Amino acid sequence: MTTPTTSTTDLLTLHPDDDVAVVLTDGRAGVPAGHKVARRALPAGTLVHKYGQVIGVSTAPIREGEHVHTHNLAMPGERLRAAAPAGAPDVRAADAQARTFRGYLRADGRVGTRNFIGVLTSVNCSATVARQIARRFEFEPLPGVDGVVALTHGSGCGMADRGPGWEVLRRTLAGYARHPNIGGIVVVGLGCEVNDLSSLVAGLGVGEHVPVESYSIQDVGGTAAAVAQGDRLVRSIAERLARDTRTEVGMENLVLGLQCGGSDGWSGLTANPALGVASDLVVAAGGTSMLGETPEIYGAEHLLAARAVDEAVAAALLDRITWWERYTADQGTTLDGNPSPGNKAGGITTILEKSLGAVAKAGRSPLVEVVDYAATPTRAGMVFMDTPGYDPVSATGMVAGGATLIAFTTGRGSVFGSRPVPTVKLASNSAMAARMAEDIDLDCGPVATGGVALPEMGERVLDVLLEVASGKPSASEELGLGGEEMVPWQLGAVL
Repeated sequence: MTTPTTSTTDLLTLHPDDDVAVVLTDGRAGVPAGHKVARRALPAGTLVHKYGQVIGVSTAPIREGEHVHTHNLAMPGERLRAAAPAGAPDVRAADAQARTFRGYLRADGRVGTRNFIGVLTSVNCSATVARQIARRFEFEPLPGVDGVVALTHGSGCGMADRGPGWEVLRRTLAGYARHPNIGGIVVVGLGCEVNDLSSLVAGLGVGEHVPVESYSIQDVGGTAAAVAQGDRLVRSIAERLARDTRTEVGMENLVLGLQCGGSDGWSGLTANPALGVASDLVVAAGGTSMLGETPEIYGAEHLLAARAVDEAVAAALLDRITWWERYTADQGTTLDGNPSPGNKAGGITTILEKSLGAVAKAGRSPLVEVVDYAATPTRAGMVFMDTPGYDPVSATGMVAGGATLIAFTTGRGSVFGSRPVPTVKLASNSAMAARMAEDIDLDCGPVATGGVALPEMGERVLDVLLEVASGKPSASEELGLGGEEMVPWQLGAVL
């Protein structure tokens, strides 16, 4: 991410070649803070730059100092994929390796940040039973267990038993069952679904160290009997997990999922690049950081491809962009439909601008692998997972792929959680952080308005991440969020 080059009391220029500057405080000619004004006169048809990159084309003449936004800026007619070399991350690996956290060391060598019992469903028909089982333990702590979580989804009944939709669902369910934050699991089916209970359990691939129980609602006698059965099985598993304790381990055992939601004009200047610094520290220590949300790197994919460790990884990333272009066209839309009304109200105009800010979460580390949705990375380092931009679906894929901690940046505000994995929320601006203080773990706004340098804020982000990884409840966990946000990407025919 470009370091700010010039600043006045009310304007911030991010790159010497930029055509726009960011407004720091409300009131400059009626332009809201976080929005853009022109640094010079821009004739209609001018490619407009921010971060040193193209964010759109002017659709009308723009005067110097004029507000630049949706009324006079749009996507270019042609795709721009300029080369963009990336420097090495400014990280001292020895310092990064010295950092530790306290996690649950599993028999397969992986490390969890939480110790949950999961109630996994084969079909949506058993979702209510799973949730009722989990609710029984909301106010009844089980010794040695961080909680009981219902792992539900919206399909599994009449569906194709082969093809992408089937593969994604089964891979996602298996990823949750095998997750190092799951100490034991109960699988609940209805009894007549395509996603058959017995074959699902057989294909989970759960290690012998993880207790697994399963049953169908039809076989045990209905809803009430199924909830009672689940209650008994959860208590039995909890007795085995009561002996589990945390162990001090290095950051090479951390798998960090990088998410953003409710982004604004500040996100690409503060929270995202600060998280990028923390991500580089994790990677330097031998850990894994996982970037996703493919529609939200559109227009900035060249920045990531330039950092790929080889041509095959770069090609895999660009192939996913091509797939999304075709997929959105088939649905009668474009990827520029991604910026939400809230994004635009916060100062983001086009998907190019949004993406250039979003990729800052990945820091500057080399891109070592591109993986499918809900797939487990095979290499440590900076990894890209192909996911939609929709937060619950994207985070679900990352958790299924093994992320043990989710870092979630937000500018407009978010109430997201991701049980059984803690979500740490990072605010891009101090006004929102104060307004939604109970939902925010760290305010990164001082990078723009409080004189805090990005490297220092990145260290603060890492400190919070490691505290939460060691067991400190995140703001989302304190509020009880995350029980409804498992949303597998639904592809293929629903029959």
